[in-house]
Amino acid sequence: MIESPIGVFDSGIGGLSVLQALQTELPHEHFVYWADSGHAPYGEKGELFVRQRSLAITQHLIEKHHIKALVVACNTATAAAIHELRTRYPQLPLVGVEPALKPAAALSQTGHIGVIATRGTVASDKFARLLDSVEGQAQFTVQACNGLALAIEQSTLPQHADEAQQRITELLAQYTSAMGTFGTGPGQMDTLVLGCTHYVFVENQLRALLGTDVQLVSTGNAVARQTRRLLEAAGLLHSSPAPMSAAQRMSLFTTGDLHGLQAAAKRWLGLPPGSCHKAPPQV
Repeated sequence: MIESPIGVFDSGIGGLSVLQALQTELPHEHFVYWADSGHAPYGEKGELFVRQRSLAITQHLIEKHHIKALVVACNTATAAAIHELRTRYPQLPLVGVEPALKPAAALSQTGHIGVIATRGTVASDKFARLLDSVEGQAQFTVQACNGLALAIEQSTLPQHADEAQQRITELLAQYTSAMGTFGTGPGQMDTLVLGCTHYVFVENQLRALLGTDVQLVSTGNAVARQTRRLLEAAGLLHSSPAPMSAAQRMSLFTTGDLHGLQAAAKRWLGLPPGSCHKAPPQV
């Protein structure tokens, strides 16, 4: 089992931001990444649908790739399915993601924090419990960003890239403006939580809108550290004399457009096209 890969899945390319952190934290491990782009975005789908997709993908990764651990690199899928996944696969080390409200509360100087996430995440019981857990630690302004994850997904497709980039710019301006004032002054939001793994890939656009003083908080590094801890505890951590190249350690699959995944993998992970594959149609 030590030689087996770690499974990682997301509704699309957003989880590549988590995969970046995982490959840095765990340089000797193999990874199988599943982009469910053919059913994206999860954040605008019903909870039952997301749970069914999460279970189907996990079962495939276990049966066909013999994964030794699973990272659910999607806030919406974590909220909808993490409990059932843990119940069904109690022996599988499993890590989910959630908006980093607690780290943000520790960082903020003004005590006012913005949170952007998908509609599915914001509406979930898991997110409501997370908000309750930080009550009194800071003021949180939460904004559901319909359409943003999809626009980021489409920005990797050559035929949609220009239109998608324009849409991303418009949506970011619309949603951040609706939230209120960002800055370091009294009452202003000095910290923004990126509550969807896709949003990490528009950090530059966000900084252009909000200024360099606003802190952007994501979860990739924390997820990677937790994955290492679970593997160590289970005796499953791989160690080899020398790190392998990323291309040797990565196999990526998509239920959507293969060229989109290839473009995203090259842009953000430096992977060659041959690392990406079309997913089996039955999954």
